[in-house]
Amino acid sequence: MELQWDLGITSFLLDGVFAFCSEFAQDWDSNDMRVTVFKILLVWLLCSLVAVYVAWKFYGATVNDMYYRQGIGGQNGGTPDSSSNFTSWEGTSDEPFKRHRE
Repeated sequence: MELQWDLGITSFLLDGVFAFCSEFAQDWDSNDMRVTVFKILLVWLLCSLVAVYVAWKFYGATVNDMYYRQGIGGQNGGTPDSSSNFTSWEGTSDEPFKRHRE
């Protein structure tokens, strides 16, 4: 019983795909404005994907190295065990810390 149901859905989907492909082929052969716009956009998309692929082949390692965290913290943003090299908020002046009540 289950097999009949699966074959019914499969044949329905295949019929839909076949109808879509045959209609698409007819539109493609008609060479109207919609098909021309589609062809232009398809070529633009493919050229963009090829350009991204080529750029990643040449510059991928450089980009990866720029954003790879060096040092004790590690790749995933872990907190280093030692203190950081940043200066404290009070700066280099000899002013004492200000409290909220002052």
